[in-house]
Amino acid sequence: MNRPSNVFVSARSRRRVVVALVGYALLAVFATFGLPRLFPALTDPVAVRTTIRSTGALAPVVFLAVQALQVLVAPIPGQVLGFVAGYLFGVVWGTALSVAGATIGGYVAFWLARRYGRPVVERLVEDEAIDLFDSFSSRHGNVVLFLIFLVPGLPDDAICFLAGVGDIDTRSFLLASVVGRLPGYFLVALAGARLAEARTAETTALLVVLAAVSAVGYVLRKRVARWLGGENEP
Repeated sequence: MNRPSNVFVSARSRRRVVVALVGYALLAVFATFGLPRLFPALTDPVAVRTTIRSTGALAPVVFLAVQALQVLVAPIPGQVLGFVAGYLFGVVWGTALSVAGATIGGYVAFWLARRYGRPVVERLVEDEAIDLFDSFSSRHGNVVLFLIFLVPGLPDDAICFLAGVGDIDTRSFLLASVVGRLPGYFLVALAGARLAEARTAETTALLVVLAAVSAVGYVLRKRVARWLGGENEP
């Protein structure tokens, strides 16, 4: 019987969840108390977005690059960047840019793993994690990949590398990445956009919901890993 992959319970996975939860908390506090006092100019969304638009394509391109890079090196959680995108670009464009950037970064990870194979992936996860991912992807299909992207608290960035050495085809990977990430990035972009409109209560409520869902996903990660590995008991 396979034991749960360490990709779900690794120190890297724990750090990402903790950073995300702390990030949500800090964003909520900053949105409520810090922004109006420290950066009053940023509380005028019309002025901020006018400045962003004056840069032409530069601001969206820079954001796409940073969002893609965070999938590979993870200096800042993608959800935090999604919040910033919502504030700067609005709900629709903030969501679109966040999902596009994360998908680009995920595809680069997927391509690197597919091009160079296990040696690249083994630097991030253990051999058994690779074998287990291949096993549950063939057993449960692309639905599993979609759920990992959908549920906060699961190691979606590492999964991009694992998918590259698994049986997942490129089209299915990209579809799962876009559709699975869309709800979460929509919510953080909505929170950012609400902050731009000085609707701090709604911003805080959305961030609390996202933090709670992330915490639940993290708490259930071992059970998910056991289910993916074919174990029936929680």
